[in-house]
Amino acid sequence: MKAVQLSSFGKENLSLIDLPDPGKPGPGEVLVRFRAASLNFRDYLVVQGKYNPNFPVPMVPCSDGAGEIVDIGENVTGIKIGDKINATFAPYWLSGHANKKELRTTLGGPLDGTLRQYAILPATGVIPMPSHLSFEEAATLPCAGLTAWSSFFVENQLKKGESVVIQGTGGVSLFALQFAKAVGATVYLTSSSDEKLEKGRSLGADHLINYRTITSWGEKIRELTGGEGADHIVEVGGAGTLEQSIKAVKLFGTIHLIGILAGAIKDLNLLPLVMNQIKVQGIVVGHREGFLAMNKAIAEWKLKPVVDKIYELSEFKDALEYLKDGKHFGKIVVRIP
Repeated sequence: MKAVQLSSFGKENLSLIDLPDPGKPGPGEVLVRFRAASLNFRDYLVVQGKYNPNFPVPMVPCSDGAGEIVDIGENVTGIKIGDKINATFAPYWLSGHANKKELRTTLGGPLDGTLRQYAILPATGVIPMPSHLSFEEAATLPCAGLTAWSSFFVENQLKKGESVVIQGTGGVSLFALQFAKAVGATVYLTSSSDEKLEKGRSLGADHLINYRTITSWGEKIRELTGGEGADHIVEVGGAGTLEQSIKAVKLFGTIHLIGILAGAIKDLNLLPLVMNQIKVQGIVVGHREGFLAMNKAIAEWKLKPVVDKIYELSEFKDALEYLKDGKHFGKIVVRIP
């Protein structure tokens, strides 16, 4: 089978190779034929050895994928050959709070990921993909989609009429925007690009803020909300933007801490978190039960993920470079022939 393999850390050590077919699935397992994968910033960090330098190499990178079932092992029920599926990021995290093994045993490190034609997975590690989506669209769901869903509907409960600040226009951010509008929330979208902000308006964003023009965007959010602040902040920057998020969130509001794109800062005043009883909720994707609920909602809403660009498997290095540049609006997908 064709697969992308990382022989040692560093993008220069990625290559498209032939690997042995995985064979027959055992009891409780399924054989998946991947048709598409999508990239997350985590994948770039893994390849560079910056996510976890202790991950085993060689390995197949990438955590998100969609495909179809081509064989089934013994004692597998509710799944049949030909089913179109999503692979789950954490195949053993079924519901509730995960233990350490369930939370850390994930595709694309330490387990082999989705940039390959075939994979044997536990039956718990696949779920039906929404039927109205293509493989390329469905491949965006396992990490980016579920992270946004877990933020709003598993660890919290976003309600109609609440206000949400969404940072940027990457995969998680745009899923958060679409989910927030689907339930009737008001969305404040930030970006450094006016062009991307206008695209965000077309998805339903109510207020647009260019954070290069308005550097104190936390105060701007408070001004736009009549001094109250927003109920929810989708925080993808990390420590580098957390100060503004703290200024933007209302009393008893929630900061959903998802990413670390803006790096670290030396000093951060945490007193407002205490005095305003702000909840900071770290989010690491989510569990199978949440994924099933999300896909059901996506099907009911007929929601279409935002795909920026589709690459062929032979172009995987170009796709990774495009991800690194950060110019994309939505998800970057790799088609698997």
